[in-house]
Amino acid sequence: MIEGTSERNAGIKLRYGMVGGGIGGFIGDVHRKAIAMDSLAKLQAGCFSRDWENNKATGTAMDIQQDRIYRTFDEMAEKEAARPDKIDFVVITVPNVSHYPAAKAFLTHGIPVVCDKPFTVEEWQARELADLAKKKNLLLALTYTYTGYPIIKHARELVRRGEIGEIIYVNAEYPQEWLLAPAEKQGSKQAAWRTDPAIAGKANSLGDLGSHLENMISYVSGLKIKKVCAMLDNIGEDRVLDTNATVMLEYDNGAKGVYWTSQVAAGYDNALKFRIFGTKGAICWDQEACNYLELRRFGQPNAMLSRGKDPLYPHAQSFSRIPSGHPEGYFEGLANIYRVYTAALLKQKAGEKLTEEDLDFPDAEMGLDGVRFIGKCVESSNLGAVWVNL
Repeated sequence: MIEGTSERNAGIKLRYGMVGGGIGGFIGDVHRKAIAMDSLAKLQAGCFSRDWENNKATGTAMDIQQDRIYRTFDEMAEKEAARPDKIDFVVITVPNVSHYPAAKAFLTHGIPVVCDKPFTVEEWQARELADLAKKKNLLLALTYTYTGYPIIKHARELVRRGEIGEIIYVNAEYPQEWLLAPAEKQGSKQAAWRTDPAIAGKANSLGDLGSHLENMISYVSGLKIKKVCAMLDNIGEDRVLDTNATVMLEYDNGAKGVYWTSQVAAGYDNALKFRIFGTKGAICWDQEACNYLELRRFGQPNAMLSRGKDPLYPHAQSFSRIPSGHPEGYFEGLANIYRVYTAALLKQKAGEKLTEEDLDFPDAEMGLDGVRFIGKCVESSNLGAVWVNL
């Protein structure tokens, strides 16, 4: 198969704003590039940094009108909501502790929100935002990027169609090595805020990486976590938040699982992996080889499915952008989430009813599940690694 996906765009139709993403940051630029990939939304406003000079410089570099470069997200939400050409949604890419107040400001003023994960630092905050979005009928998305990969959507469909039978066990891990050295003391802004509970919240490795595991397994398997038993390790001198975490789980169908996250695993870059075992087979996926899915069936030969070469289920196939052998990954995965989200916004604005496929992006309830998972794991660890019900 050498064909890519046909052109979908008919010109930019939406305006968006951004909170965070100033010059020198990482994730904001990733979001901007991902949104630009399908040319469905144009950046028109922002509060990019608490540093006013950085804020102005970023806005100018992005060709934003000077009166739409705001000093605070509260000012931005209020003034944008009052404009006849107001933004259609806002992207929030600030550190964790600011997710809740920023999202609340925009939702309160009737502006839909896309928020980086984890959703909030406290469960009650996530619940409040989810309820507010529902009350105002505003679309709210979380950017769990890896669920945007075509092969992951195919894996989900395999499970839904019973191809691996009833799930009985899950193993998932997400190791990195980047905090094996004291990066927070060596000038790394990412390390400085992620290891600071006043900014990151109650967890570091578990919050940053474990939230991806929770969401990924929930998305693919459809399982909900019933209880957890967690051990969080603060490896590294003077660290008060975890850099390594091990979690045992029991799911709502009785299946068991183990998750492991680490930022002190020597030799590992960004090695998110999972194996989901059922009564008829298993599926295995490695983020660093993200275009492939291993399918193992009981009593049959194993198969390695290739995104681009092998036919996927139609919904999953619709997210495949380029021919086989040309890797699709992080940018494309995030772009796929934005493609679905912006299409849903346009359909909603037109007064059309949204289908399940229209809403195939991580939503507020998924964000709430992630925050609850983090909180209960921290609770379990603080109590001496005991079982805690979700």
